[in-house]
Amino acid sequence: MFSKSKINEPAKKPEPAKPAVGGRPDVAKASSPSPVTPKAKPPASILSTDLHIKGNIKTSGDIQIEGEIVGDVRAHLLTVGESARIRGEVMADDVVVNGHVAGTVRGLKVRLTATARVEGDIIHKTIAIESGAHFEGTVRREEDPLSNSKTVAKTATAAPKAS
Repeated sequence: MFSKSKINEPAKKPEPAKPAVGGRPDVAKASSPSPVTPKAKPPASILSTDLHIKGNIKTSGDIQIEGEIVGDVRAHLLTVGESARIRGEVMADDVVVNGHVAGTVRGLKVRLTATARVEGDIIHKTIAIESGAHFEGTVRREEDPLSNSKTVAKTATAAPKAS
């Protein structure tokens, strides 16, 4: 009959709502403005070693490839892992090659690590090649290496046929 539980006590009335901002009752006025933090950069997409892709890949973000790609790859930051094999054009603002690329590499910054193997041309703004990297092809510096992808100017004209 006499207990200390609060089951039988009347319920407390809710506190009145805090003053609204700009007449909107759903927006409470904060005591101090909170700083606006920029959105965090999403993590790099990773294509694992057991993934084999036939086709092109294009992203505005970062990507790390560990598997095999037959096709072109475009990204902001592209990391070619040690186990990766790419046959096609590689294009990114920053390219780090640890694995094997057979095709043209285009990038503002291109880095071949000691485990890299590149068979094809490298078109870059800045380049770094570590000791031990294997490279067969030509290297060409351009101010904007990303703008000329697959748009080779055809300046040669066909020779006239001999009669």
